[in-house]
Amino acid sequence: MFESMPIFGVCGYSGSGKTTLLQQILPRLLNGGLRVAVVKHDVHGIATGDDCKDSERLFDAGADVIVRGPGESLGRYRNHDDIKLHDQLVGLVEHYDLVLLEGFKQLPCRKVWLLKDGETSPAGGIGNCEAVLPWDADRVTMFQTILSRFLDAVAGQTSVFGCILIGGRSRRMGRPKHLLPCAKNSRETWLDRTLSVLEPVCERVIFAGAGVVPEDMSDVPRIDDSPSIGGPMAGLLSAMRWAPRAEFLLVACDLPRLSQGALQWVLDQRSPGVWAVLPQLPSSSHIEPLLAWYDFRCRPVLESMAASGCCKLKKITQHPKARVVTVSEALTEAWSDADMPQEADRWIEDN
Repeated sequence: MFESMPIFGVCGYSGSGKTTLLQQILPRLLNGGLRVAVVKHDVHGIATGDDCKDSERLFDAGADVIVRGPGESLGRYRNHDDIKLHDQLVGLVEHYDLVLLEGFKQLPCRKVWLLKDGETSPAGGIGNCEAVLPWDADRVTMFQTILSRFLDAVAGQTSVFGCILIGGRSRRMGRPKHLLPCAKNSRETWLDRTLSVLEPVCERVIFAGAGVVPEDMSDVPRIDDSPSIGGPMAGLLSAMRWAPRAEFLLVACDLPRLSQGALQWVLDQRSPGVWAVLPQLPSSSHIEPLLAWYDFRCRPVLESMAASGCCKLKKITQHPKARVVTVSEALTEAWSDADMPQEADRWIEDN
């Protein structure tokens, strides 16, 4: 499981410069837009210092303690038998682009080994070692290159699912949009076409919402919208809870000009450190969240928004990990929707 998660180790004997390398690489990673966590292995135990006397007293009394202040938090936990290191690392991956481990040489994650001054070879039995970094080498540049390759490889292993929203009430249209015919006298519906466009670029496609699904699509999973959440966010959050480690291409059911080229363009805008790609049409300030991409790390962000009463997907553009990208002029028709009967009739007549 570690192979598909952005967890990377820095290992070496005491005095090999592990902490120094991490201190030097972190500004480069952060300047590149990554959110990074470091988990340190300390065989000597944890010292909290004089500034944490109150929290230490509470910890000694038996509680796990989190101290939260302006701009920072400090947590101190016991190693409970039912909370494994693996589970803690998986939890961090939901909130960070990269988790770096200092030590933990026996964990089955990718890692580098640092040689001490005078050493010529690493310790025996170290698995998953990407590289051995000599004492007198430019370790920071070497490590940055290794991490860049590693993050690209991990991103390529994350499943991309498609989510088609069929939960709208179609008040203005007066009939279910997803069941409208693609052309006059055609039995192919907009849902048929949307599914056929999504399937080649997604590992799996699901329907989200209470809309009727034709019998010939019964093999496609349909999930209910999350209760107490309004709008399209209800469908997206329901999908992300159903598959918490997948990326999602979210697509509305009323995009009759949807194309694989548009979907691929959206996917091509992904990069490490970006959690959402929100298209923007040329010559417009309008954001298009219903033909967009959402990383699994967006789920906690969306959960927090929903808990605060904000159910507008466009608001995620205010998050620093969201990316707004202007759509190529040649692809803009893929974002053309149909809300009114005359718009749908015009599309049906034209096809």
